[in-house]
Parts: sequence; structure tokens; C-alpha cells
Amino acid sequence: MAALNIIQQYLFQIACPLLLLIGIAGCILNLIAFSRKNMRKNPCSIYFIAFNLANFIYINVALLNLILEVGYNISPSASNLIICRLRVYISTVFDCLSPFYLLLASIDRIFITSKNALTRRRSNLGLAYICIVSGTLFWVLFSCHALIWSNILQIGPNLFLCYFQGVYLTFFSCFAIIKEMTTFLSLTICGIWAIKNIRSIHRVRVAPSIPNGHDMQRTSAKDRQLIFMLVIDVIMYALFSFTFASFLIYQEITQNDLKSTEQIQIESFIRNLSLFSIAIPFCVSFYANLIVSSVFRKEIKKILSRQ
Repeated sequence: MAALNIIQQYLFQIACPLLLLIGIAGCILNLIAFSRKNMRKNPCSIYFIAFNLANFIYINVALLNLILEVGYNISPSASNLIICRLRVYISTVFDCLSPFYLLLASIDRIFITSKNALTRRRSNLGLAYICIVSGTLFWVLFSCHALIWSNILQIGPNLFLCYFQGVYLTFFSCFAIIKEMTTFLSLTICGIWAIKNIRSIHRVRVAPSIPNGHDMQRTSAKDRQLIFMLVIDVIMYALFSFTFASFLIYQEITQNDLKSTEQIQIESFIRNLSLFSIAIPFCVSFYANLIVSSVFRKEIKKILSRQ
């Protein structure tokens, strides 16, 4: 147990704050890059703006709370019920919104890479704004259950935790598992579909309204790079999203078992490690974009050189 405590101490006092700083810087630079005039004309950039805004809020609420609670034993949410429920609610909302925006971006990439001209027209700014606003309202309202049923639990001597119990723990566990599975399958299908469309994009005829083929080629190149960035985000989300869901499955199976203090501490460590791992995709999207997209790198160079 001493070894676990040391690992947890280093993880949440050093690695986790570093991840938070990296994530904040990355989200801000992503927001600036996708908000530039030549980028925000693309509907996919609007989805990326929403995605990074959701990531920014999530890591500043969920990850910061994890650092304070586990790394420095400062836990406002474990001593104040209002803070507890607000923290759980905000974390739940934006944990749902981030993959939702990724899914919208994936669907948009299917539209823009379609050989059908009418389908390509569905990739537009108006539809992007409508989907983002309506989807955000849905998840904000749907997640209100966290404001009612999350609670402060005593899990040991002088040890309190803002979490779920009873029937609501079962509901939340099932919801999280279903969400992760459906999101993973949906993102995978959309990603494969978009990549398949890219491979046949050279067969798409240029519409008569396009003044010259060079502009169409340049636009298609930017769209392809946006797809590559999206695919990387999807892969990272898929790699880390199942950790917490897997823990919830285990917790649901064993919630009525008698557990020793040592077992409770081990489960608490695994829970915290799972929460840390699901925050990683929210924090590293910017750096993945730098690696896979030359267009994005040029935009960042312009930002840093204040052009």
C-alpha cells in the first residue's frame, strides 16, 4: 500500500498538474487557430471550436478537482454538497459534450467527402450552429440528474468522497458504459466512412459554380487534413475512454460486497487513475494536430509570429 501511495502522490502532485497546464495551453491555442478567419469558414472548424471549449472547461473542473483532492488533500466537493453536485454536473455535461462534438465533426466530414453534390451541401455553417446549440441544450438538460442524486459519501474513517450510491450508481454506471460503447462505435463507423470517401474523392466532379479547379483542390486538401486531425482525436478518445467505464462495470458488480480498508484504498487508486487517463485526450489534441497537419502548423506559426 505504501508503494501505491507514493505512485499516487507523484502522479497527482507532479504529472497531473503538468498535464493540466499542457491541456490548458493546447486548448487555448486550438481555439485561437480554429477561430482565425480562414479556418472558421469551414464547418469542421466550428465543431473543433466547440470541442476544444468543452475540453477546456472539463479539464479545469474535473482534472483540477482531481489534483486538489488526491494530490493535495484539498476537497471542497467532499465537504460542501452544493459544490459536490455542481462539480459532478459540470464534469458529466462536458464529458458528454466533447465526444458529441467529435461525432458531429465526423458526420460533417462524411458530408464534405461525399461524391453526391447535395450531400456535400449539408456541410455548412448554418447546420453546424444548429447542431451545436441543440445538442448542447439536450446534454445540459439530460445531465440534470447529477444535480439531484450525487452525494457526499463516507468511504472510510475521516474519508469522504463526492460520488454516487445505490440505484443512481447503477444508473450512472450503465449510462457511462452505454455512452462509451455507442460513442466508440459511432466515431469508428464515421471515421472509416470518411476515409473511404477520401479515397474516392478524386472521382468527384467539380461543380459548375466553382470558378477554377485549383481552388477546389486546395479546399479538398484542407478538408483532408481536418479529417486527419479528427481521426487522431477519435483514436485517442477511443484508447482512453474505456478505462473509467471498465472500472464502473467492476464497481457495479462488487458494490454489495464486504470490502476491507485495503481493498477500498486499491479501488480508490484505480478510480483516480481511470479519471486521470480519460482526461488525457482532452489535453493532448493540440499537440496531435501539430504532428499530423501542415496547415495547422502554419496557422500556429502565424499566431506565434502575430501575423
